[in-house]
Amino acid sequence: MVDDRLRDGVRIAQLLSSEVTGEAGRLRDLEVADADPDVEPTLDGALAYRIVRVPEAEMDAADVSESDGETTTAGEVSDDATTIAEAFVQPERVRLEFRAGVDRVADVAADADLRVRPKAVRPPRTIVFLEDGAAVKRVLPALEAARDAALADETNADEA
Repeated sequence: MVDDRLRDGVRIAQLLSSEVTGEAGRLRDLEVADADPDVEPTLDGALAYRIVRVPEAEMDAADVSESDGETTTAGEVSDDATTIAEAFVQPERVRLEFRAGVDRVADVAADADLRVRPKAVRPPRTIVFLEDGAAVKRVLPALEAARDAALADETNADEA
């Protein structure tokens, strides 16, 4: 068994970004936005990127542009994109601050044995700590829960 664990905040953030952008299935409508490729970890956490839910119409347009040989880069999302989480890099971990589905995210992340804390701000947020590379795979269901909550909020807003 391997005793070494990946405990480099920048590398963990890169792994999470790759999971989000490379996920063709269940996280297809999530994108990484405002990525800082030169982010330096700080004790308080430096913002590395946002994870946003892109509306279906934009996803369809992106599919068309990719088939034409053009690709969009991370960060080229419209103002209609909903931020579901922000990734902050610390020296030995990543702190994800979820903005969408905070209660459900807390439950799902706790079930995945991730460290979870509420953040007492308005609107409230849920903080999930990714303390090693293996935590990246375990946080994906929490991202799904946040995505689903953001979609439900958008649907309710459209109906109102």
